[in-house]
Amino acid sequence: MNARLRVVVADDERPARSFLAALLRSFDDVVIVAEAESGAEAVTAIERERPDLALLDLQMPEVDGIGVVRMLKKDRMPLIAFVTAYDEYAVRAFEINAVDYLLKPVEKTRLRETLNRAQERIEHAEIVADGEFLYVTTIKNDRHTITHRLKDLEARLDPSRFIRLGRGTLANIDAIVKVNVMPGGTHLALLSNGQKLQVSRLQSRIIRERLLRL
Repeated sequence: MNARLRVVVADDERPARSFLAALLRSFDDVVIVAEAESGAEAVTAIERERPDLALLDLQMPEVDGIGVVRMLKKDRMPLIAFVTAYDEYAVRAFEINAVDYLLKPVEKTRLRETLNRAQERIEHAEIVADGEFLYVTTIKNDRHTITHRLKDLEARLDPSRFIRLGRGTLANIDAIVKVNVMPGGTHLALLSNGQKLQVSRLQSRIIRERLLRL
């Protein structure tokens, strides 16, 4: 069984925060590690607790949800889902690669979808082949070895979520932070778990186009 998803909830309105927390507590695979009533409190809680997921209200005084994300260091960045009463903020939310975007009042089934999406991102990060062995590394840097041919596994994975980096490497598109051109014309993908992986010239162009479309 997977470890429980560790969540921080931030909303300056107590009733909204309590409502969301009650919904989260109804799921037995979730644990709330901190609640925050301001953006500044949210930053402190996230840096202290290192949660898997932060549910951030977009409209908070002084430091809003997007401000929280901008204040966090990359190595302390959890998965982010925004909660708001106004849907015109969705575009801004997805510009910073949020897992999801929830409208108030949050519905339980819709929240479950968000949690599932977060769990998928945590579990499926990057896959590297070495002969008949595959080394699977998750976003949390847990490493697993499986005996499976890469092309067989690739056929079973969602092509909209996983992309080839080169002959022996697949990565979850959600985990790719950026692709850098290195001296000599080689390309390197930086993943959200800190890994750096070689990318073929052709695939680097495809990845850049995919990332621009997201």
